[in-house]
Amino acid sequence: MVQSINTKVDLVIDATSHVGMAAYGKIMIGNKGFEFFNNRDARKFIQIPWEEVDLVIASVMFKGKWIPRYAIQTKRNGTYSFSSKDPKRVFRAIREYVDPNHLVKSLGVFDVVKRGLRSKTSK
Repeated sequence: MVQSINTKVDLVIDATSHVGMAAYGKIMIGNKGFEFFNNRDARKFIQIPWEEVDLVIASVMFKGKWIPRYAIQTKRNGTYSFSSKDPKRVFRAIREYVDPNHLVKSLGVFDVVKRGLRSKTSK
């Protein structure tokens, strides 16, 4: 069995990890870090200490009414993408441990297209 890095747990919620193939499990947010545990295979887990979290990126749709998925960008190991039942509760729990300035919205489709067109015209 996997040993948790948290000593105090604030939130446990059903979630999906979008790293590679989609894996269903539980997200655990506590005082030491963010953890994802797979329901089927105990060896497939993700543990991210709060010191390693660089950004938490939310994909926001319909003016903040719906957050389909979010990503945690670490300082060394890349980006991990997740979705959960109640993402707003997840963000409220994360905000306790991560600076609110590091919680950002991802770019929308039109913003990506606009940046692409600007880079083509500037060359």
